[in-house]
Amino acid sequence: MTLDVVSRTRRSNRRWVRTLTSVDDPTARLVCFPHSGGTAAVYRPWSAALPAGVALHAVQYPGHADRLAEDPVTSIAEMATQVAAELLRLPPTRYALFGHSLGALVAYETARVLRDHGDPVRHLFVSGAAGPWLAGGGTTHQLDDEDLWSAVTKLGGIEPDIADEPELRDLLLPVLRSDITVHETYRPAPDAAPLGCPVRGYYNTDDPLVDADRVAGWAGVSNAAFSMRAWPGGHFQLLAHPDELVADIVAALTAGGVRR
Repeated sequence: MTLDVVSRTRRSNRRWVRTLTSVDDPTARLVCFPHSGGTAAVYRPWSAALPAGVALHAVQYPGHADRLAEDPVTSIAEMATQVAAELLRLPPTRYALFGHSLGALVAYETARVLRDHGDPVRHLFVSGAAGPWLAGGGTTHQLDDEDLWSAVTKLGGIEPDIADEPELRDLLLPVLRSDITVHETYRPAPDAAPLGCPVRGYYNTDDPLVDADRVAGWAGVSNAAFSMRAWPGGHFQLLAHPDELVADIVAALTAGGVRR
């Protein structure tokens, strides 16, 4: 991303990065990236578990929630460019990024953009996603509406009270398909330089989309330490019951120098 793009985005009124906690002088910012079809509100419950000095932010993609009228973005690189530009507007402090599934790839690409503009992240946390060179591929985005909705519902990505509502399904399907398309067509830059921050991967042992080997693919994105942890459950278990996940992230942030 060029600096003129950053400058233009700074003048934009669109809000990609939502602030979920009020912290006057944060020692760190945890920025969270949603999965396909997800919204910034998914991460609001995390605020109570974070140290007092950590500001919680979450990304709202175009076409989602209060940005429903906007056209979805067509590439992860564009998402990362826009998010990084807004983060660069905030008062400087250390960043930690977390992303689940699609969000993990957007978080990684955002970390690359921030690094290239002299503001490297301190931690990258990724969940429910294969490493960048193992990600992409798949034909779910090519399914017809009925089969696509069924596939996402079986994964647990649609609340039961929404899954059976035809009007809500028709409203959500286009943006859900767009998100899955950018995920399945994603390809990392072949010459991407490694990050310099620790990377920690999470997954659930009953997730049909990722396993230990695919999560271990994140080890190659940084020349710093890589680690991973697993819990029982399916693809969305960590988001539905995030207490242990958030506690693990807080422990890593604290070990990295963030005050409780």
